[in-house]
Amino acid sequence: MLLLNIDYIPGKRVEALGLVKGSVVQSKNFGKDFMAGMKNLVGGEIESYTQLLNQSRQIATKRMVDEAEALGADAILNIRYASSSVMQGAAEVTAFGTAVRVTGEE
Repeated sequence: MLLLNIDYIPGKRVEALGLVKGSVVQSKNFGKDFMAGMKNLVGGEIESYTQLLNQSRQIATKRMVDEAEALGADAILNIRYASSSVMQGAAEVTAFGTAVRVTGEE
C-alpha cells in the first residue's frame, strides 16, 4: 500500500474510492506518568510519551490501511493525523486520507 501526504501519484491516473480512517484511544501508564512528572522538573524529552504516541500512530495507520484494502485501494493519498484528549490521561490518535485505485499512466 502506497501512503502519501500529497493529493496525487506522480505519473499515474487514480480513481478515488473514498475517505478512510483509523483511530485508537490510548491511556497513560501510571508508573510512566509519575516518571514523566519528574522529568517535568528537569526538562527534556518525555520518551515514554513519545513512544506511546508513535505506537498510537502506527495502530491508527494500520487500521486506516485495513479499511483501504477492504475497498480495493492501491494507495492512500493526502494522509493526515489528528489527536485529541478524550478524557484525563487518555488521548485519541486518528489517521485519515483518500483511498485510491491506480487506473493507469498519465
